[in-house]
Amino acid sequence: MSDAPNPAQSTDPGTTSTAGKSMEFHPRPQGGRPKPWAFPAPERSRLDNGLTVLRCHRPGQQVVAVDVSLEAPLYAEPKGLDGVATIMARAFSEGTDKLDAEQFADELERYGASLDAYADHASVRVSLEVPASRLHKALGLLSDALRAPAFPEGEIERLVGNRLDEIPLEMANPTRRAAKELAHELYPADARMSRPRQGTEETVARIDAQAVRAFYDAHVRPATATAVVVGDLEGVDLDAALAGTLGTWQGSAAEPRQAPPVTADDTGRVVIVDRPGSVQTQLLIGRIGPDRHDRVWPAQVLGAYCLGGTLTSRLDRVLREEKGYTYGVRAFSQVLRSSADATGAALLAISGSVATDVTGPALSDLWNVLRTLAADGLTEEERDVAVQNLVGVAPLKYETAAAVADTLAEQVEQQLPDDFQARVYTQLAETGTVEATAAVVNAFPADRLVTILVGDASQIADPVRELGIGEVKVVSGG
Repeated sequence: MSDAPNPAQSTDPGTTSTAGKSMEFHPRPQGGRPKPWAFPAPERSRLDNGLTVLRCHRPGQQVVAVDVSLEAPLYAEPKGLDGVATIMARAFSEGTDKLDAEQFADELERYGASLDAYADHASVRVSLEVPASRLHKALGLLSDALRAPAFPEGEIERLVGNRLDEIPLEMANPTRRAAKELAHELYPADARMSRPRQGTEETVARIDAQAVRAFYDAHVRPATATAVVVGDLEGVDLDAALAGTLGTWQGSAAEPRQAPPVTADDTGRVVIVDRPGSVQTQLLIGRIGPDRHDRVWPAQVLGAYCLGGTLTSRLDRVLREEKGYTYGVRAFSQVLRSSADATGAALLAISGSVATDVTGPALSDLWNVLRTLAADGLTEEERDVAVQNLVGVAPLKYETAAAVADTLAEQVEQQLPDDFQARVYTQLAETGTVEATAAVVNAFPADRLVTILVGDASQIADPVRELGIGEVKVVSGG
């Protein structure tokens, strides 16, 4: 067997030869030097009608995002009308004083725009996305929706009916059912947070056009609203566009609203939502903790990521890779309502699902992870990987105008400074292993966690009782 070189092969990496013919390839492109990145800083202004505006020029992002935050929190809903904020939000696109619902939808389509709205604990958010070349026209539609929504009786009845149809589906979803039960267990019975964000069958059924109009009149006005505009604004006279659209929206001033404090009972206990025959157990373990105004927030985010933020985190290494109990378990901090006056809080939670027959062993191993973390702490490697993932992917996370607008609007709703997110990434990179360990151990103390299990109580109740992680109660899954 000859070792002589094949004449049809070339030793030049830039060329190759076949049957006497050669091809030249372009040089392989080389990666450039990374450019410094920081979360974009907005420019803040105010229109004559009191509307606050945050604008952020993002070259190349031809789809402009506009998020309008309305100070209409869920705790302001009238007693017995939980869900009226959600119905109002959905009704903003159901016609104005100029267009009926079908005409409004046609105009949005003509401009290549989309309009969405939802209600959350802190506010109602209305979001618009539209090509920059049609921004002025679409702002006119958004302005009309906020300035003079029609709230026609027939459309409100349809939206109420749609919402009533959604509720049984949510109750059948183990993840949603667990979240509902955790809220019911954690918060006082008279607190709005203890009840479903979008209302119950009983409360939604009471909502009519008159109730929606009354809620709008009481809480929606430009003086307490903020519009965030993000995208490529080159060549766009945004001041003129805003003045002729959202600037025409009129409304009265409003007294500052005092939010009730977020309180919770995190006495260690287990609630099993019985689903006979279930082959899986959905688990949700939680309590409340510091919000974004607390200096511990960056360390808490970093520590929670090390615990359960990705496939390489501790929980997944044990429960997924070593034991094969689950496809994944996540630990996270979710802001409920954030406020500089100490009335806010964040939900600290661990969520996932496991096979029914290993529910007891999976929970035992999960608690062992928490106890080991408290005893031994995080490693430098875990901390470095978490920082790399959280900070390193930030430029990708905020590639779109909508992602930037959403974060800026969140900062407004949570009474945070405009440079908050930019500072968080710096703080994450500077947070050490000891700080991250202390934060995550304080966030998830093994003896102060409320555990919700949605699954077959006849199979999982006894093994869970044997763990000694708190009193076990079984409730109907209906």
